[in-house]
Amino acid sequence: MAVWLVLLCSLPGCDYARMKEQEALQTYKTALPEMPAGTIPVGGGIETLKKSDPKSLRNPLPFSEETTNKGRESYAVYCIMCHGPKADGNGTVGQSFHPLPTALRDPKVQAMTDGEIFYNLSFGIKRQPPMAYTVSAQDLWAIVHYIRFLGSSSGS
Repeated sequence: MAVWLVLLCSLPGCDYARMKEQEALQTYKTALPEMPAGTIPVGGGIETLKKSDPKSLRNPLPFSEETTNKGRESYAVYCIMCHGPKADGNGTVGQSFHPLPTALRDPKVQAMTDGEIFYNLSFGIKRQPPMAYTVSAQDLWAIVHYIRFLGSSSGS
């Protein structure tokens, strides 16, 4: 009986209607602004690239000293820790891998088309991480030119 008396006395102190009007509960009713048409792409992009034939991809950047230097800079940021300063697979991080990362001067790498190298850089191969999600396509194409430069006699 005492429990019922306590319960009846405490009911007037609860104001459930006011609790529903708390700011914490009302934030989800905020209307979002309209999104302009064409904001989210529905075609093309990385998924189209992933489905393409790597041999059909063509490097849009001209092979020049400027693009090779840009590739060297990008290589120093994204690749050198595994492939090493001599591109021989003996980078600081790469030394802990077995097998070692690919030597980029290797004739097998140099025999690949630009598109194949770009595709492997973009989506990864074996231990090579996919870089298309973090590195711009322009930087990846410049790295392809730098890899070509490494394979030439002047790249030594």
